[in-house]
Amino acid sequence: MSDRGNLHIKGRVLAGPEDIRDELWVVDGRVTYERPPGTGRDTLGAEGWVLPGLVDAHCHVGLDQQGPVDEATSEKQALTEREAGALLLRDAGSPSDTRWIDDREDLPRIIRAGRHIARTKRYIRNYAHEIEPGDLAAYVRLEAKRGDGWVKLVGDWIDRGEGDLAPCWPRWALEEAIAAAHEEGARVTAHCFAENSLRDLVEAGIDCIEHATGLTEETIPLFAERGVAIVPTLVNTATFPRLARVGTKYPRWSEHMMRLHESRYETVRAAFDAGIPVYAGTDAGGSLAHGLVPAEVAELVTAGIPPAEALSAATWGARRWLGRPGLEEGAPADLLVFAEDPRADIRVLNDPRHVVLRGGVVR
Repeated sequence: MSDRGNLHIKGRVLAGPEDIRDELWVVDGRVTYERPPGTGRDTLGAEGWVLPGLVDAHCHVGLDQQGPVDEATSEKQALTEREAGALLLRDAGSPSDTRWIDDREDLPRIIRAGRHIARTKRYIRNYAHEIEPGDLAAYVRLEAKRGDGWVKLVGDWIDRGEGDLAPCWPRWALEEAIAAAHEEGARVTAHCFAENSLRDLVEAGIDCIEHATGLTEETIPLFAERGVAIVPTLVNTATFPRLARVGTKYPRWSEHMMRLHESRYETVRAAFDAGIPVYAGTDAGGSLAHGLVPAEVAELVTAGIPPAEALSAATWGARRWLGRPGLEEGAPADLLVFAEDPRADIRVLNDPRHVVLRGGVVR
């Protein structure tokens, strides 16, 4: 971590979509817009376009394809996110205890959802608590206490008897579990690829859906009415053709995954147009590498979301949704400096000139 003197950054500070300043300072690790005394102590005098640190609203620090990983691997994952400018992570399910990361000044902040909760033999091995519906509410209470205000369910997965994606939970179990989470002060999100799990989850009171490739003309208005957010993870759904090719043992499932893949951009654009909150997340940490948030923002633009809104999905809007500050007066100085305006060309996100974390220059 670099020395924490005063930092002075001039140019265009994008404190919000409509809140643009000419300069900011970092003093004692926090943002200020008031010139501090003793500017001779500045350790960085930079010019450029300033953004809050990016948000990866769906990743998995402490997890790889086989299950939990050691601390050294978790550290590499977090550092990779940091190098890509992702300074706030919503860990959407991990079997590893990563609380030690909170004590590291040089690693991103993590908002945890505890461990995945899945139906018995209906998810990836070594990832989740695998339980039956009668135990769902109890496990949700457990993970609500372990997490940082979120709980993660597996809403659907392949049912080998049907040979296709199918809901994991009956409606009554979802209602009990989501009510239990809300009583514990936690929000609930769920992994969902298919169409037929969504209505029960939303009507049971869920707060967010991950992937949401199964949204339809019937369920999109329901999401919009209830204010249920989605995190599309388009860099992940891009892998559906590969999954379909290796899953030919289940031809109905393979064909279904291909249909979901082909309609992914149209689905996200329809959700956005309907007023559903959309946030940027990558699903990194399972089969995908970390550090893909800039690519996910570009995918949202490809889907038809305007660049400024796609940027908000990984900065101001995402931070507000997660209850974390951006670049307001007195906020922790987690920010990025770019040579050009990322609103004009979203590809600029791939090359931050400087990364400042907790007031220290780490790049």
